Amino acid sequence: MRIDILTAFPGVFAGPFGESIVGRACRRDLVDVFVHDLRAFTTDRHKTVDDYAYGGSPGMVLKAEPIFRGVGHLRRQVDASSRPDRSRIVLLSAGGRPFVQDTARSFAELDQLVLICGHYKGVDERVATGLGAEEYSVGDFVVTGGEIPAMMIADAVIRLLPGVLGEMASAVTDSHYEGLLGNAVYTRPENYQEWRVPEVLLSGHHGRIERWERQDALKKTYQHRPELLETVELTGEDLTYLRTLQRNENG
Repeated sequence: MRIDILTAFPGVFAGPFGESIVGRACRRDLVDVFVHDLRAFTTDRHKTVDDYAYGGSPGMVLKAEPIFRGVGHLRRQVDASSRPDRSRIVLLSAGGRPFVQDTARSFAELDQLVLICGHYKGVDERVATGLGAEEYSVGDFVVTGGEIPAMMIADAVIRLLPGVLGEMASAVTDSHYEGLLGNAVYTRPENYQEWRVPEVLLSGHHGRIERWERQDALKKTYQHRPELLETVELTGEDLTYLRTLQRNENG
């Protein structure tokens, strides 16, 4: 897979993609990540990437022209044998649809993912309409630019690629992978300042451990993100456990 990031501030990416799981994936050629300076696709001597907004609104707007040129260049880098539906263009925007785990899974199946980092007041609307860029947000808040959200999306996608994680089972038990938050996890020592690891996790009984992990995930989701339970396929045992939680909560 190839991930291309188009940004007016390429230096922001110097460290994160060289470290930890993402860095190892790049070094092992499991993914190719390229960061491109938006100014390389300008045509004026000042390498201008932004301008004032029409209508007098405050703040600067990223220009359409260098983004169109940059995306055109990046599309030509992909093997001609790759199908058009195996490439997606994403514009990082506070006004975009939520980026969720299902989105990460769909992106991980692509040959190429192009991430356009918004900045300043925003991006000329013709980028989304003319390029067919899909707008995504990583949360209901505003950050300085799309660079950190682009890192988050790239990280979420890369860790799902075959061979990136030492054990893929680790990914499928993460929060949100199957709609629930992840269950609590513990490591040595068994007893730390009188806080003990739950006995069931020390039992070696796989069936009991799986049941505990499922119920703990349900409990965390019920307590912190109850709206997620509306979209998860729940078993009869799950529903019985949730009703118990509700009764305990109500006294």
